[in-house]
Amino acid sequence: MGLYTTVMGGITEYTGLSPAAFFTILAMMAVVYKLVCGMFVAAGDYVAVKKANAYALREPVQLGENVTEEQLRAYDGSDPEKPLLMAIKGQIYDVSRSSLAPIVGISNELLTVVDFSCRMFYGPGGPYALFAGRDASRALALMSFDPKDLTGNIEGLSASELDVLQDWEYKFMEKYVKVGQLVGAERSQIETEPTENDDKIQEAKHIEENGTQQPPTSE
Repeated sequence: MGLYTTVMGGITEYTGLSPAAFFTILAMMAVVYKLVCGMFVAAGDYVAVKKANAYALREPVQLGENVTEEQLRAYDGSDPEKPLLMAIKGQIYDVSRSSLAPIVGISNELLTVVDFSCRMFYGPGGPYALFAGRDASRALALMSFDPKDLTGNIEGLSASELDVLQDWEYKFMEKYVKVGQLVGAERSQIETEPTENDDKIQEAKHIEENGTQQPPTSE
């Protein structure tokens, strides 16, 4: 108690403030410091953001409809000059950028942030990095991160697992730009029958914009 009393007395003596006022001002200074620091970008972060801006200005690469799995693996993030590509049910999407940004009219600055966040998810070190450069249909259906499930083979999946995969396909169609198709893959029925799936496409958009999922409507 003696030390506490001495410190409190010293604060009042040297600052002219009560201990409560002193610590309140100190806390406010700490908050202001954090806010000011947040306005500036560290050198390393600046380089990353600059790269993201470069991707935002590029047109999505188009690979065509006869892409092999070996060719797709070249877009796994190991080459920083190439986009991140990922396939679902044989359809290849550019997951290094979000197609939602131009739809909602986001400015170039915010578009950079969106693209950067996508690369953080699927790029090297990201939580979904193992999906990049692969057809991850089975892994998505099973919600699995097991390397053996990184395949487009969906044989043996249950009806509920196929429903999960279809929900992922709606999400990818809404959020990312399709840039190609794997050899032997059939054109998605969702693409050929847009009017029949309009409700689910809108549902996927609702999930992206509001972060909430509504129960799928039965056909």
